[in-house]
Amino acid sequence: MITQQLEVLAGEFAFLEGPRWRDGKLWLSDVFGKAIYTVTADGARTKILDVPKGPSGLGFLPDKTPVFASMADRCLYKIVNGQMVLHADISKLVNSDINDMVIDAKGNAYVGNMGYDLFGGEEMKPTNMILVTAEGKAREVADGLAFPNGPVITPDGKILIVAESFGRKLTAFDIQADGSLKNQRLFADLDGAEPDGICLDAEGAVWLAAINRGGFLRVKEGGEVTHKIETGKRMAIACTLGGADGHTFYALTFGGAFKEISKGGRNSRIETTRVEVGASGSP
Repeated sequence: MITQQLEVLAGEFAFLEGPRWRDGKLWLSDVFGKAIYTVTADGARTKILDVPKGPSGLGFLPDKTPVFASMADRCLYKIVNGQMVLHADISKLVNSDINDMVIDAKGNAYVGNMGYDLFGGEEMKPTNMILVTAEGKAREVADGLAFPNGPVITPDGKILIVAESFGRKLTAFDIQADGSLKNQRLFADLDGAEPDGICLDAEGAVWLAAINRGGFLRVKEGGEVTHKIETGKRMAIACTLGGADGHTFYALTFGGAFKEISKGGRNSRIETTRVEVGASGSP
């Protein structure tokens, strides 16, 4: 297994999630900073929008309109002329705060949720995944998932892979023509690693933030780990591939204990390294 180290690009965020590289910039949700940012390759940041209920998953419709998951009110919003515009209210389809998501080439958004009150100390409960179409229509497409996190979609649009954080595995589905998910199966058993955010590279391997293993792992279908990017005492939270050639690995890390994540301190940062295999385009 190849091991790599990271360099700091930008810091002083509260808790970053949902990294997406688009049009020369890294888009990010600062969940407990309650804002969405873009950051350039040299680390310059711009606040795009304040999000009172806390942003999480990010994506883009086919016309490039940004969409984000607003956690506490359990809605998806579009960003139009610098303003929040409701895309879909899915609060009646979930029983907890929503989190990460991915949007496919048709504009279908696949949205996960926590399933229970994570920061309130509730016991973990399996939960569902919601499909929101480009027109804003929502329905359940999967259930029984152990904290669905970090979904990605293969370049041909046929397979969705989702991290089950507390299932300690990656799970795959076939995407049907109407956006439904079928043929649920194991993509990779993670041998105890708890995956948070993930991204897909051009060879079909998944990079994942192993929140309990001090780093990011590159995993092939079947479970072989080929690379690790170490984060030391910092927690690995989410990742994506981007940069001018798609070979820059953007890592979101948090310095502190789990109980400190929701406290609003400035312990989150963006770190980078270079990797051999470039981006696939998802997320």
